[in-house]
Amino acid sequence: MRMAGNDLDLLGDSAMPASGGRHRSKHRRPPTRRRGRSLLPLLIVLIMLGGMVGGVWYGGSRVMAALTGTPDYAGNGSGTVAVEINSGDSATAIAGTLLNKGVVKSIKAFVAAARADPRSLTLQPGAYKLHKQMKASLALALLLDPASRLQAVVTIPEGFSVVQTVARIAARTGLPLAQVQAAARDTARLGLPAYAKGGLEGFLYPATYDIEPGTSARAVLQMMVAKFNAVAASSKLEQRAAAVGLSPYEVLVVASLVQEEGLVVTDMPMIARVIHNRIVAGTPLGIDAAIFYGLGRTGGQLSAADLNKDTPYNTRKVKGLPPTPIDSPGADAVSAALAPTPGDWLYYVLKDKQGHQFFTDSYQAFVDQKAKSIKEGVFK
Repeated sequence: MRMAGNDLDLLGDSAMPASGGRHRSKHRRPPTRRRGRSLLPLLIVLIMLGGMVGGVWYGGSRVMAALTGTPDYAGNGSGTVAVEINSGDSATAIAGTLLNKGVVKSIKAFVAAARADPRSLTLQPGAYKLHKQMKASLALALLLDPASRLQAVVTIPEGFSVVQTVARIAARTGLPLAQVQAAARDTARLGLPAYAKGGLEGFLYPATYDIEPGTSARAVLQMMVAKFNAVAASSKLEQRAAAVGLSPYEVLVVASLVQEEGLVVTDMPMIARVIHNRIVAGTPLGIDAAIFYGLGRTGGQLSAADLNKDTPYNTRKVKGLPPTPIDSPGADAVSAALAPTPGDWLYYVLKDKQGHQFFTDSYQAFVDQKAKSIKEGVFK
């Protein structure tokens, strides 16, 4: 209302007498009552005009602010759109991507939201699921929410073979099975350690992996091999192998057997000791899991024909270790293979439904415990 006030001030200066008004010139005729009455309507009109001008000015300023402000959508938006954030992208670059995808209304709106939220500095590269026509601050919130990331989660359990792992990758990522199988055959490009000698079995480390959209089959396998290399380095697998009289590769073979046989982690070092003792004694290992692997199976019943088949994995007929690992062992199994519990055991058999094993150096004690376990329904 400042303009109206000024108008009134000016009006007051012309309508009211100046200081010292008592000393008027005698030639000036004093205002008549009629003239005073005529000023009142004019005063009212001027006040109204002043109010209208002030209102127009106030409303116009808001319109101009809207026109010259930061364009932004309101609300969470609708639909679904995939947005790729690249490593090293600035807030402006991300805003440009969001604008091109129809997510935000302006680059300025997103940059302002990012500057106002310190968490924007932690934005991670990757693919995200957002909505179209979102308020910039809400779009930023989704980018900061891990649940918005478009990625496949692939969990490889301990004891999975290459065949099982390849099938799991294809099923979880949508990659064609043939592509993953082809990548698994091309072992020279997967980053295997030298002692693997081109063999992939045992080196696809069991863990949970986040696979971004567009990741190739080879890259997924490289990720798993890299994880194995990191774990092997931290456990000093190569340096410690000689202490148990094995090569690093043989340690991995032992660990793969322990992984299959050890249902309880605390039993694993003792199972490793039985394997070591049998190798030294020249006794066949008799581990059925290896026989199944040689038959291309993961379980079931072994027939007499199965047990008589000549495969390098028939540990009832062939002495020593199988030629390769039979699965990908986890950290506990590898640790057990590197540090078996001291003892003279040669046999073990399941003794309870919780998965604990009975260990002995006596064949008769082994037979007796096996009969007892069968009678108690320990074996399915």
